[in-house]
Amino acid sequence: MNPTLFSVPEARTDLHKSIRDAIGRNFRPLAFYSDADRSLICLMGNDDTHQLDLLRFVAPEGGSYPSLTGLSSEFHMYERELWEETGLVPQSHPWLKPVRYPHNRPELVLKDHPFLAAASESMHEVAVGPVHAGVIEPGQFRFLCEGEDVHHLEIQLGYQHRGIRKLLETGDIRGKIHLAEAIAGDTAIGHGIAYCRAIEALCGADVPDAVHRVRAIALEMERAAMHLADLSALAGDIAYLTGLNYFAAVRTKVINLSLHVCGSRFGKRWLCPGGVNYGISSEKNRYMITTLSTIREDIRIMGTAMFNDSGVLSRFDGTGHVDAASIRDLHFVGMAARSGGVLRDGRKAYPFAPYELFPDSIVLPQGDVFARAFLRYKESLQSIDFCLKLLSDLPETPACTPKLPEPERDVIAASIVEGWRGEIVHLIRTDENGATLSYRIYDPSFHNWMALALAVRNNGISDFPVCNKSFNLSYCGNDL
Repeated sequence: MNPTLFSVPEARTDLHKSIRDAIGRNFRPLAFYSDADRSLICLMGNDDTHQLDLLRFVAPEGGSYPSLTGLSSEFHMYERELWEETGLVPQSHPWLKPVRYPHNRPELVLKDHPFLAAASESMHEVAVGPVHAGVIEPGQFRFLCEGEDVHHLEIQLGYQHRGIRKLLETGDIRGKIHLAEAIAGDTAIGHGIAYCRAIEALCGADVPDAVHRVRAIALEMERAAMHLADLSALAGDIAYLTGLNYFAAVRTKVINLSLHVCGSRFGKRWLCPGGVNYGISSEKNRYMITTLSTIREDIRIMGTAMFNDSGVLSRFDGTGHVDAASIRDLHFVGMAARSGGVLRDGRKAYPFAPYELFPDSIVLPQGDVFARAFLRYKESLQSIDFCLKLLSDLPETPACTPKLPEPERDVIAASIVEGWRGEIVHLIRTDENGATLSYRIYDPSFHNWMALALAVRNNGISDFPVCNKSFNLSYCGNDL
């Protein structure tokens, strides 16, 4: 059913009533922002019925409106971003602070909205960043601690501005796959598929079934590779050196398969709107099946050893717990939700071919570092199994690079893809000439950074690295 093409709806004035009615029908927000004409766009989705509804509203007069977070706390991040970008004030918002460091409005950070502080002499602050060691991207973390115990973590992002949305809005939108792949470099396939599917909706492209299957194979290989990379890093954080080295080596085997198909270990240049730049021949199919079968056994052996090790379990069990109520209320998505007992999986909620064949999502109840690590292990196996299933009856698939028609005029295309971190949402609006009027992107990190802040509460500050790596959120995917 996804992607979806909407005619631009008439702007309504009943913002609160419309949103309240949608929430009453079990819809949740997937996007909420101010468009190029300053109207407010809200994409709502029902995970159970797989329905999407696009609403458009007149910009509130007077520069403010009653906060929608009072109707559903899932709006809290969207409203903070809307205020940051436009100055529209959501009245009675519980915690109105910028989502990102606003380079054009420094007073929001430096004067009106400082980091939280404690008056107690028994409390102290620990600042980390925004400049980090090595190749880590910039972000500032401010801990409020009593001794070694963390009472609160506040995260300030936005140092990684690249203007990527503006670049996507300039020129022919059909030739921007290289930008989509760079939204978050570790999610080149996830964002690439979201872009391709939105473009295909705009242009009315008919994509062959085999192409959908090749894309799904690429997406699940990316998921497995990144989960294995994080398992390696988590093992390193607790000095479990066998897991550190073994999972890193197996992850290399996965990304080398991508290199074998398209010339890039990260899947760049594999996709294109309407098709794929690199197909899978019968010879490559056989090689991939053999290699993935070996990889699956490697993962099983190391996972069994790691998650039966008492030292590993003593560091993971109960550390960085996030409860299911917070996950629902604060709109955490993807594996951050599924590891805490909440089913949020775009592959099942908003499926596209061939995900009607995908098995049930894995959901774990614990909500701690162990659950997030173990879910990575289980999902890696599940992704490899799905790739093997698709390859088993995949016909010879050559490259498919069709010339696409002109985009539809005065429409909005919405595309939802479950990347390895979670829900990726792309929305493109065209004007009366078919030119790109706006391009909106939501990476799952936009929602999930708050989950990290909750996870470290009541933990020792020395637990921060393992909590942080258990989410492995994206700075650049959030900052755009």
